[in-house]
Amino acid sequence: MSTSKHIQTILNGTIHSLKTILPMEIDVKSPSVIVEPYIQQEMGVLIGLVGDLKGRIIIDGTPDIFGAIGSAMFGMPLDGAMLESFTGEFGNMIAGNLCTYAGQYELDLDITPPTVMVGNTKLYGFQQAFTLPASIKGAGNISILYTIDED
Repeated sequence: MSTSKHIQTILNGTIHSLKTILPMEIDVKSPSVIVEPYIQQEMGVLIGLVGDLKGRIIIDGTPDIFGAIGSAMFGMPLDGAMLESFTGEFGNMIAGNLCTYAGQYELDLDITPPTVMVGNTKLYGFQQAFTLPASIKGAGNISILYTIDED
C-alpha cells in the first residue's frame, strides 16, 4: 500500500475515532500539509506510530479544551495532574481506536506510550506533516498533527 493511501486511511480513521470516542458534536475541517517547526501552544499529547507507517500523532489543544472533553466524558471537572493524566489517556483512546480502524484496511500500526506536553513546544525533525483541525461543540478547537518519517 502506498504512503498516500496509508495517510488517507489514518485521516479517515482519526475522524472515525473522534466521532466514536467523543460524546460531543464534532466538526472536522479539511486536512492540510504543514512545514516544520510545528509550534504547540499550551497543551498536547504526543504518541508514536510504528508498523507499516512510522511517525507521530500530536493532539494539540488547551487545558480548557481537554478539561471540557474530560468533563463531558466523565461528568466531573478535571484539573492539575488529573487533567494531564486524562490528556495522555485521551490520546491513547484516539490512537488505539485509530490502530483498530487501520487494521481493517490492512494497515498494521501500533502506538507508543503517550507523552503529555504542557507549555510552548516546537516540533522539528519530520519529513512530512499533516494537520487535521476539528471543532468540538462545548469544548473548542483542537488540531491533530501527523508527522510521517521516511524509511
